[in-house]
Amino acid sequence: MEINFLALLLAALSTLVVGFIWYNPKVFGGIWMRETGMTEESAKGANMVMIFGMSVVYAFFISFVLQFLTIHQFGAIGMIGGDIEHAKPSYAAFMGDYGDAFRSFKHGALHGFMSGLFLALPVIGTNALYERRSWKYTLVTGGFWIVCFMIMGGIICAMK
Repeated sequence: MEINFLALLLAALSTLVVGFIWYNPKVFGGIWMRETGMTEESAKGANMVMIFGMSVVYAFFISFVLQFLTIHQFGAIGMIGGDIEHAKPSYAAFMGDYGDAFRSFKHGALHGFMSGLFLALPVIGTNALYERRSWKYTLVTGGFWIVCFMIMGGIICAMK
């Protein structure tokens, strides 16, 4: 099983689409700005090319890890040490039987949801505690990443 870099890139880019919607002032952007102390004036001085570019790079890192959490077949590859050339015939038989099992957007979104809820949200929440951020900030930011992980997981898992 090879890494699908196109799927990882599309998953990473999907975070920008979700972010444009999620952080729109008519959705959660107004709450987020109030909770972070961000103003429209301070936002105008930012280097948006660098911010969006690094956001995609970081999201690509996330998508790289999400493929191992959403695609069960990577577990079989891990069981043989990652080198398919030295795998026993039982590996080929297993992949023949289960090579495309659970490879759907829906299944990837489920694993993305669980990863977002049990990985991203606790990281955001822990940082928010030490940064003295509000529960509103935690829910808006954590919710954003849960939705992103769901979409990313769905894309990665569905694209074979």
